[in-house]
Amino acid sequence: MKIYTKTGDKGQTSLYGGTRVLKNDLRIETYGTIDELNANIGLLRDQKNDSSTTEILLKIQNKLFTIGAMLATPPEKERLKNGKERLIITKISEADVQYLEQEIDTIEKKLPAMTHFILPGGHQIVSFCHITRCVCRRAERLTVNLNQKEPINEIIISYLNRLSDYLFVLARKLTIDNKAKEIPWLPNEKK
Repeated sequence: MKIYTKTGDKGQTSLYGGTRVLKNDLRIETYGTIDELNANIGLLRDQKNDSSTTEILLKIQNKLFTIGAMLATPPEKERLKNGKERLIITKISEADVQYLEQEIDTIEKKLPAMTHFILPGGHQIVSFCHITRCVCRRAERLTVNLNQKEPINEIIISYLNRLSDYLFVLARKLTIDNKAKEIPWLPNEKK
């Protein structure tokens, strides 16, 4: 299989099922941002982490590929026939959202209480985590926008919302793991 097909040279691409759309279509922008999020999760996973965090991030990457496939499939094409068998797009579920919630709860039990907003940074891996969280929020906003124009499976929105929460508490955990300091946002502090 060649990596280039030349079918997109005029600014169009195919959704799953063959529908042709412009490359700046909201659906393409949305799952393209999911792909960007997945690449950032990969960068985060490639840093020095404990084995549990690495394993969780790998699971998240797999779920993001599933979300990308869900978003690349227009609702009318969700059940495609391939010869005699049906291709059914794998989907994420409420159990996937609950998995993230369990991981958040596990991490939060080990964190000090938050008394202020926290400025992103303090260590390179913490910064990578916050950048990833921001990309996740952008993916969530685009998904909400897409859902207003073309209904999608709303569990995707829930998953992205919870993933952003997970990335925030992971950044706090990584701060502690790397003996960095959380810097509180003090808006009225005099210089």
